[in-house]
Amino acid sequence: MADKDLQLQEKKELRTGSESTRNVPVFVPAVDIYESADAITLLADIPGVPIENVDIDLNHDQLTIKASAMVEDGKGTVVLDEYQVGDYYRQFTLSNVIDRSKIEASMKDGVLKLVLPKAEAAKPRKIAVNAAPVA
Repeated sequence: MADKDLQLQEKKELRTGSESTRNVPVFVPAVDIYESADAITLLADIPGVPIENVDIDLNHDQLTIKASAMVEDGKGTVVLDEYQVGDYYRQFTLSNVIDRSKIEASMKDGVLKLVLPKAEAAKPRKIAVNAAPVA
């Protein structure tokens, strides 16, 4: 295992000037971003969010993730309430490297996966070297 310290990361609440229609906190989801030769992959933690409550919008260069967690109320009296439920919001500005028409999204176990394929012009390629004609 790498020599990195493991740290618990707290949920960060987003403070915006916009109003929400729900009276719940809005969190910034933790995100991991990976780059390969063909694509950029984004993994966002949005626990407690059903797939039908995930909204991903692409408007010009702005990719926006919005999600609403729905947790059922438990039966009985609350003795300890540590898990805070709310909405998630995160926005990214995309560069011209991304092929916007081929972006894909999937979700499993509270993790949203976005695959942002690179445009053909941005992908690395081999350039063949030809022999020069003899003069």
